[in-house]
Amino acid sequence: MTEIRTERLLLRPAKACDLQAFHTILSDRDATAYWSTPPHTDIAETQAWLDAMLAIDPAQGEDFVIEHEGRVIGKAGLFAFPEIGFILHPDAWGKGFAGEALRPVLDRAFAVHDLPTVEADVDPRNTASLRLLRRMGFEETGRESRTLKIGDEWCDSVYLSLNNPKAGGARRAEASARPIAP
Repeated sequence: MTEIRTERLLLRPAKACDLQAFHTILSDRDATAYWSTPPHTDIAETQAWLDAMLAIDPAQGEDFVIEHEGRVIGKAGLFAFPEIGFILHPDAWGKGFAGEALRPVLDRAFAVHDLPTVEADVDPRNTASLRLLRRMGFEETGRESRTLKIGDEWCDSVYLSLNNPKAGGARRAEASARPIAP
């Protein structure tokens, strides 16, 4: 897997030595408020998560560690094609880092991996992520209630999709679009 440099960031493959940095992020209640798991309480949870990130088959996904000034601040990528995901430490919020990291990830999704679409599943309470994805061109394709149980809480989903610009504006995502719940 390649490394990508942006104006302020380094996106690189994960390493075993990233464990403590990711545990700091994944054990933070604010960082994981809309994440797919509750905050990690044991470093073994983070180790299993990092092991899964390290084991991604390049034909099935591509996930990057986000570094700013030599410090791991999060991750962005496609853990499993075509779904995008990202998480940043709260200290890195509000500085444009998520958008700066996602742009080259999306560019690679279309130019290198030739994905017809990239999809996102976002908790509707996560207004900052929804705003960011919409600014990047994602369009809502549906909503569902009670899609994921995190700890003791059921969470809802907003589904979004971004079409490959090479598709000439075709609505390829419609075939996999989810219904909009009432």
